[in-house]
Amino acid sequence: MSIPPERKLPVTGRAVEDPSFYQNEPVSFVRRGNRLQGRRADAWERTAHKYIIEPPRKRTNTSVADGYEFDQAAVYGRKAPLIVEIGSGLGEAMSHAASGNRDTDFLAVEVYRPGLAALMVRVENNELTNVRAVQANAPEVLDLMLPEASAEEIWIFFSDPWHKTRHHKRRLIKDTFVPKLERVLVPGGVVRLATDWSNYAEQMREVFDASEAFTNLHPGERAGEASNLTKVRRFGLEKDEKDPEFIDERGGWAPRFEGRTLTGFEGKALRAGRLIFDLAYRKTA
Repeated sequence: MSIPPERKLPVTGRAVEDPSFYQNEPVSFVRRGNRLQGRRADAWERTAHKYIIEPPRKRTNTSVADGYEFDQAAVYGRKAPLIVEIGSGLGEAMSHAASGNRDTDFLAVEVYRPGLAALMVRVENNELTNVRAVQANAPEVLDLMLPEASAEEIWIFFSDPWHKTRHHKRRLIKDTFVPKLERVLVPGGVVRLATDWSNYAEQMREVFDASEAFTNLHPGERAGEASNLTKVRRFGLEKDEKDPEFIDERGGWAPRFEGRTLTGFEGKALRAGRLIFDLAYRKTA
């Protein structure tokens, strides 16, 4: 972790004197190793200087300093629609979408360097010039780095569900996160969500349905017998107790987004017997 000279780490056994050193909210990820090997290390060496954005940092190497703003036209060398993927993983969804939509700019937001390096391998293999990435905490990217009304769409696919109730506060999708998305999206912009855990899917639906800034693109759809939530609860597909009388009368689930390729992560969830929940919301003008 790189700390500017004016910011002091806490002495062992004592709190740091500068309260601004700490995050205002718990982050939605656990720190993992950044070590790169093999093809990923080679791709990173060749491409990082061209495709990885390095904002000035405030706290850690995944933070964004106040006053920094992303200049899309300067970075991509053109003016084009921008799609942001938060939690791009190994880059499968973004590289697939960018390959088929070369008139659109794509920005990956990911905290794990090995994932970004895997994306760089795909960028090289597919000769993609419309992809950039940043290793940073998503809320800070939305609050500080991205300009207001700059993104046409924001994709959040399979963010960490944080299963234990005491950890739900670490989930990315919660009421305090929605205004950040609203700020960055253009009027009429779309948020696309997907998860393989029903409890998190319900929370996503609840949070966005409660927001006056967003409208569900599929209200009431895939309710009742057609709802994956009905199936999960009735048959105990997530190893919970079966509830034969349960029915999801609310619905509102989107069809599978055709622009989302089947990733290794989603394939693993399907093989484990889990069902996928898609949601799509439009920012009201």
